[in-house]
Parts: sequence; structure tokens; C-alpha cells
Amino acid sequence: MAGSRLEKFGTVFTRVRDLIRAGVIKQEEKPIWFDVYAAFPPKREPLYEKPVRPLKKHAEDTVPEILYKEDEIRAKFFEVYGNGPRAFELLKPNFVSSCQRFVMMYSELESRGDVKPEVLFEETAKALLAEGVYLRKRGGPGQVAPESRNPLLNMKLTDMLAELQRDTETIVPEKQPQAETVNPDGQTSS
Repeated sequence: MAGSRLEKFGTVFTRVRDLIRAGVIKQEEKPIWFDVYAAFPPKREPLYEKPVRPLKKHAEDTVPEILYKEDEIRAKFFEVYGNGPRAFELLKPNFVSSCQRFVMMYSELESRGDVKPEVLFEETAKALLAEGVYLRKRGGPGQVAPESRNPLLNMKLTDMLAELQRDTETIVPEKQPQAETVNPDGQTSS
């Protein structure tokens, strides 16, 4: 208690009273006001109470959804092409992703006005292909259909070994020249 100098933990009177009881402060060293306070205590004990701040009611901040025209194009791009052919290079400050290139080309073709809005998305992809940016559609040629896969990939090891064993049985071993045998009496026979 003596180490705490804040009035948060009891009043000054209770802290001095407890120090006297514990023997830290002797009866002869007690403060003059102690006996007066004990004889005439206040009506309301002076306890430390954290001041209550009135809660400020903030008006509900309604943030409207901000959607730009480019966001719709980006959403359609990611739906059709995924993340694009290359990963984002965040270490290069002037890196332009394939999605951003697509959006820039889309807005350029749209501003020209020579392409119909219905085919503008496909024409943008064609224009990027002409510039050398290859965009692969999701589920497109990049992913192999299961029917077109090599049938050997589906073969099990046991099937492969059984087929190998059948193949070796059908091959007739060539007749190898017989080695000469030596009789015990020292003569050779063929």
C-alpha cells in the first residue's frame, strides 16, 4: 500500500490508518489531521471515481458504395480470364498488370467509338493479342479435358506389370548356342 501514491486504492485516511496498524508509522508519528478526521468523518467518503464521459453519439456514417466503370470491366476480366497469365510484380513500381492493360485498352477502344459495345470485350482481348499479350480463358485450352489425356496415365502399376509379363511370355526365346560340356574322362562333347 505504501508504494501506491494514487488515491485510486482507498483514501488517504484509510492508507495512513493501515500503515499505523501495520507498524510502519508509529503512534507518535501519526499526522495531526488523523485524529480530527477520525472524530469528524465526512458525510460522503472521498473515493476516487473515474470521470464518466458522456458518450458522444456520432451520426451514422453512411459510406456509399463507390463503383467505377473500370471495376465492372475488371470484374468481368477476372471472371473470364482469372488473374491473367503473369503474377503481379509488386517490387516494380511501374508494373502494369494484364488486367490493367486490358482496362486501358478497353477504355481506349470505347473512346474511339468504332467498336460496338456488345463485342467490345472480345475486341479488347484481340487487340491485346495483337500487342503480344496472350490471355487464357478459364477452363480453356490451358486445362486438358480428361478424355484427351493419355490413357497410359490412368494405368495402374499392377496392370502395367501384368501387361509386361504377358508380353515376355509371348516372346519366344532365341536358341542360344550350347556350351561345350566336359566329361569326367576329359573329353568334350557338343
